[in-house]
Order: sequence, then structure tokens, then C-alpha cells
Amino acid sequence: MDQFLQLTVAGLGTGMIYALAAVGFVIIYKASDVINFAQGDLLLFGTYLIFFSLVQIGLPWTVGVLLTMLVAAGIGVAVERTVLRPLIGEPIISMIMVTIGLSSVLRAVVHAIWGPQPRTFPSFLPEGEVMLGSAVVSADRLVAIPLALALLAGLALFFRRTRSGIAMRAIADDQQAALSMGISIPRVFATAWALAAVTAAIGGIMLGNIVGVTPNVAQIGLRVFPVVILGGLDSIRGAVVGGAIIGLLEFYAGGYIGHGLNLIIPYVVLIIVLMVRPYGLFGKEIIERV
Repeated sequence: MDQFLQLTVAGLGTGMIYALAAVGFVIIYKASDVINFAQGDLLLFGTYLIFFSLVQIGLPWTVGVLLTMLVAAGIGVAVERTVLRPLIGEPIISMIMVTIGLSSVLRAVVHAIWGPQPRTFPSFLPEGEVMLGSAVVSADRLVAIPLALALLAGLALFFRRTRSGIAMRAIADDQQAALSMGISIPRVFATAWALAAVTAAIGGIMLGNIVGVTPNVAQIGLRVFPVVILGGLDSIRGAVVGGAIIGLLEFYAGGYIGHGLNLIIPYVVLIIVLMVRPYGLFGKEIIERV
């Protein structure tokens, strides 16, 4: 029972970080129908940005986090304006290939600036272990769960209560109707990319606190794809549920079975979901009649 509780806390803590990155993926897909293969590398870039802000510049935590979020938002807008906007009207595959190229560019920039060696920075999450009943759990992962859920709840309110959020939902439903109502689609696309980059950066900040600053964070970011496929490509709620499920399955498989199964279980889930329910748990089922 103690091991089960420990694995559950660790799985949910990691799963909520997956959900933060997956929400950015969903935002871009809902706004523009583009599958962003660079989302995991935006997570990586956010991890190194916070390291740069705190260690190399020496900023306080609050200022460093704010700077990381602002730079991430700027990168998202710059990518949308300079790379993706000229491709509006082109086949979707062109935009998808651009995001694959962007993934390689971001990873190369990180290696060129910071190198491959792992780094550390002062943690803002509590360190050490706490007792839950008779079980000992990691304090940082325990705190990461409500923190990530609060951020995800804030995003949900953004989509329901703000003009920009409502505009994104309108474009996701019908771009032509949204355009006829005076909604600026390019502006909404830029906002979507900025939000996606910021959510990935926040996930990277939390992940850097837990596992350290390392290029392997990009590999962890690859879990975004099983998460969004499981939850549904166009569902923010699905990203949260999918992140929790994938995180739990990883740690249960690693804790009870081992033999590296935790590394492949997300992709086994991805294949099964694509075969059984390709639109995910909460995705919109599209039926084409010919």
C-alpha cells in the first residue's frame, strides 16, 4: 500500500507536467489544425531559460519565472509570424513539417548555447520527503500536483471568460463564421502559439525542479503525443485526464514490473487508442459522409 501511494503521487506529479505541455499542443491544434511536433522542445527550452535567468544572470525567482514566460511567449509569436503565417492556405502537411524542423532547431540552439551536460538551479519546490500516513513521498511531486492543476484551471477560465479565449473557441468551431464576426484569425493564431509556448515553459520550469536541467527533458516532452491522443486532440479536459493516466501508468509499470516497460507504456497506449478510439476519450468524433 505504501509503494502504491508513493507511485501514485509521483505519477500524478509527472502527469500534471505532461498535461501542461499537452494543453499547449491542444491550443494550437484547436486554433489552426496544426499538429505541433516541437511542443516537447519548447518544454526543453523553457527549462534552460529558467536556468539562464536564475543561475547565469542571477535574477530572483519571481523575476526569473516572469522573464522565462515572456521570452517563451515571444518565441511563440515569432514562430507564428515568421514561419507559419506565410504558410496559411498551404496544405497542413507543410505546417506539420515546419514544426518538425522547428523541433530540431530548438534542440540545436540549446546544445549550442548550453551544451549537453546536466545543470542545476535553486529549487522553488519543497525538497525532501513528507509522510502520507505510513508512506514516504517526494515533496516536490506532491506540491507539483495542486500547482499544475491551479494553472490548468486558470487556462480553463481564460477560454471561458476572456475575449481572446472565446475567440479561440469560435475559430475552433468555424473559422469562416468567426472571420465574418470580425475576429482576427492571425491575431488569434499568434495568441495560441504564445500560450502554447508559455504553458510548455511552465512545465519545463517544474520539470527542471524535479529531474534537473538536461537535454533529456526533450525526450520526456515526447510523452505529449500519447497524452493528447489519449485525451483527444481538441480537448483541454482530455489533456489533463490523459496526462494523469499516462503519468500513473508509467510509474506503476516502472514500480511493479520494471524492465524498462515504463519507457514504452505511453506508446503502447497510443497505438491501442488509435486502433480502438482514434478521437480519444474526450475528442470530437468527426463523421464524414460521402
